[in-house]
Amino acid sequence: MNHVDPERAAFEAFKALPRNQPIDMLNLIRLHDQARYPDGQSVSGAEAYANYGRFSAPVFQRVGGEIIWRGQPQLVLIGPPDGLWDIAFIARYPSAAAFLEMVTDPVYQKDAVPHRQAAVRDSRLIRHTQAAGENRFG
Repeated sequence: MNHVDPERAAFEAFKALPRNQPIDMLNLIRLHDQARYPDGQSVSGAEAYANYGRFSAPVFQRVGGEIIWRGQPQLVLIGPPDGLWDIAFIARYPSAAAFLEMVTDPVYQKDAVPHRQAAVRDSRLIRHTQAAGENRFG
C-alpha cells in the first residue's frame, strides 16, 4: 500500500495534538518515474515534485517554515531492500498551527497539491517535537 495523502483519522489525530509548539516534520518521498497527472501531462516524477516545491514554497515561507536538514538517501542498511527513498528532509514549523495553515491554504491546495499527488509514489510524513535531555540514544 502506498501513502501519498493523509488518512482522515491520522489528520484528526494530528489536529488533536498541541498546536502552539514548534514541530519538525520528517519527509520521506519516493517518486514515480513518470508523473501521474489526471490530464496525462508527461513529465518525470522529479519534475512534478519540483513544481510542487515551486508552488508550495511561498506558502511554506509565509507560515514560517524552513528546511533544517536535507539528505540524499544512499542505502537501506536496516529495512526492506526496496525501501530506498528518493528525497529525505526535515521541515521545521514554528507551530503545528502554522503547518495546518499551510496545508489548508487555498492556493497551496489548488496550485501545489496536484503536483505532489502526480509526483509521489509513496511517502512518510512523521511529526516530531524536540525531545528534552542530552544528545544520547534512548
